[in-house]
Amino acid sequence: MSIPAVALRGLCVLPKMAINFDVVRERSKEAVQAAMLSDQKIFLVTQRSDDIEVPEQKDIYEIGVIANIKQMVKLPGGQLRVLAIGRKAARVTSMDTTGKYILVDVEEIETGIPEDTDEVTREAMLRVMMDELKLYLQNNKEMGKEIIRGLKQIKDIEELMGIAPIHMPFSLEEKQQILETIDFSERYALIMQLLTRENEVRRIRADLQTKVRARVDKNQKEYVLREQMKVIREELGDDPLSDADMLEEKINALNAEEPVKEHLSKELSRYRMMNGAAAEAAVQRNYLDTMLSLPWNNETEDREDLQVAKQILDRDHYGLEKVKERVLEYLAVRSVTGKGDATILCLVGPPGTGKTSIAKSIAESLNKKYVRICLGGVRDEAEIRGHRRTYIGSMPGRFVNALTQAGVNNPVMLLDELDKLGSDYKGDPSSALLEVLDGEQNSQFRDHYVEVPVDLSNVLFIATANDAHGIPAPLLDRLEMIEVNSYTENEKLHIANDFLIGKQMKKNGLKEGALSISTGALKKIIHHYTREAGVRNLERKIGDICRKAVKEQIDKGRKSTRVTEQNLEKYLGREKIFFDPVNEEDQIGVVRGLAWTAVGGDTLEIEAVTMPGNGKIQLTGKMGEVMKESAQIALSYARTLSDEYGLEDGYFETHDIHLHIPEGAVPKDGPSAGITMTTAIASVLSGKPVKANLAMTGEVTLTGRVLMIGGLKEKLLAAGMAGITNVLVPEKNKPDVDEMSAEITKGLNITYVSSMDQVLEAALMK
Repeated sequence: MSIPAVALRGLCVLPKMAINFDVVRERSKEAVQAAMLSDQKIFLVTQRSDDIEVPEQKDIYEIGVIANIKQMVKLPGGQLRVLAIGRKAARVTSMDTTGKYILVDVEEIETGIPEDTDEVTREAMLRVMMDELKLYLQNNKEMGKEIIRGLKQIKDIEELMGIAPIHMPFSLEEKQQILETIDFSERYALIMQLLTRENEVRRIRADLQTKVRARVDKNQKEYVLREQMKVIREELGDDPLSDADMLEEKINALNAEEPVKEHLSKELSRYRMMNGAAAEAAVQRNYLDTMLSLPWNNETEDREDLQVAKQILDRDHYGLEKVKERVLEYLAVRSVTGKGDATILCLVGPPGTGKTSIAKSIAESLNKKYVRICLGGVRDEAEIRGHRRTYIGSMPGRFVNALTQAGVNNPVMLLDELDKLGSDYKGDPSSALLEVLDGEQNSQFRDHYVEVPVDLSNVLFIATANDAHGIPAPLLDRLEMIEVNSYTENEKLHIANDFLIGKQMKKNGLKEGALSISTGALKKIIHHYTREAGVRNLERKIGDICRKAVKEQIDKGRKSTRVTEQNLEKYLGREKIFFDPVNEEDQIGVVRGLAWTAVGGDTLEIEAVTMPGNGKIQLTGKMGEVMKESAQIALSYARTLSDEYGLEDGYFETHDIHLHIPEGAVPKDGPSAGITMTTAIASVLSGKPVKANLAMTGEVTLTGRVLMIGGLKEKLLAAGMAGITNVLVPEKNKPDVDEMSAEITKGLNITYVSSMDQVLEAALMK
């Protein structure tokens, strides 16, 4: 059958469906007029896309509807309004678009119920679909009563399947799917599926509307009651805005997650019920104030300019190149990933080397808030996790307080003196710190006082310590250690000139040019008035000079003061510190060792003598347990040299050995004096003097192997200050020496040793 066709945009016509549509395109108008001039039959088919003006066969669906045009009205502008009723579904077999209108060949499709379907099946299908329709009609009062009455009066399943989709709010695609489903059973299943889904959507929508309405009613009721309470307070002359009302406004304005706000609202409700004069009310009020002062979601935006960070670090610190490089690497990773990795930087070094100020510079370079938590002497776990909110005087832990102090949730938080943590019967603070410093856990940090999770994952933690050995092993595993070593004399000189003098002059009210300190005077201050790894005491001495200069200028009316090497004693008094000079002559049993202390390096002169006795070894000089063990090992190794030194049998049973380290009142300990003690004992046993201009450091084993040691930079600096030129260093410490600047090793003849044979050969005179 050939028939004129109209391609519909955004419409799908079903059999038995009456539809009004406007015709705009010329080809469609021609098709309608051609149909009106013949038998008023027209084929209505849906376009796949609305954007196509001249559709081809591939642009329309395969199945449409043969319809009868009941009415055609011409509208202003040349449009046609057509009333048509769908009659029969048909499939397009061919399509001709060469004429004035679209002409298609179609074949009708039989979609009726199979003849072999029994009456029971028909009735069952009818009742099931009617039940779903009735449920839909009950919840859909906007449908016309005539439509509802007509649907309920249908008694044939085939008729109901034709009428129901017409009045249901199915989408165009769903209606087209129904039209293209030829098999009666499949079409029935599809209609039932769509109808059931529509009823479920309606049910869920009704539930949601009921819940929203109930919530609105509750809020409206609360609003009315609150307004009444305000009127009552005004009548009584009370403040119309109560304390609880102000807290409620703050909670509503709080920049926090909904669970936090809900928790605070519950706590506020409890506060409203309390007697204002009761102690519990004060505890509750303090809790609400603490929670409202936390930053929650408030944060600052990081600055990611590494050049600015480098300029700030160079501006605030001289030297420390490796430390600066590692910090810049850390900041570079943060700028790329948005967050640093879980590793926490820990700056380890002697006092006064600038560890705390490095953390301040990192905060400034990132444009972050800076807050410091001092952990020295903290023994109570509640200092970390807070006190439970069960008594008056309870308070949150230091980390929650630090966040409150910073005002943002992503500050730089300095954990100062991490190695000074203690522990007692109240708990172990270092164990509580494990959660704080774990990047996988601290996003849900639980403070006993706050009770809700606090996110610490945005905090940039930086720790400082003087000695890594004082940090508990599990906590040490969370940290990346960065050594901040002692400054050389030259570095101290630059720091004094570039930073300390100007800082102290400003602090003591001296204008530029009012004070000058010569290079020789600074060197003398560094060498003979301060003995430290950092520059803290050096700054104090410069401050002393500044204060005396101010007093002198006021008393004598001077405009400027110049401090030189010659008049330095006038301002600082006599020299306070003297380094043991190099021994003038080679001596038997006297060996110079190198030691690391908390304030830098030092030289220790170890003395040994033998005397008739009964084979004892006597140790003096207030040695620690480690040094005592080293002395025992040294003696045992020396006894293996009996034959080499020609000692008679039974020598060690008839002689005592006494080892002494001068300055006995000063405690001494550390695993680096083994080869020094062994050399001293070997010297007295062999009668060979030890070279005077020689110092050594290293630990020894029973078999004579020399083990590597730490703190080598400080030890070499101490050797240089004492005027020693020859130093024995363990072979395994050679990489450490290679990394040192030439300023440290300048003037030192370093010999690497791996066994005691090499040590004795280099140390003892032939």
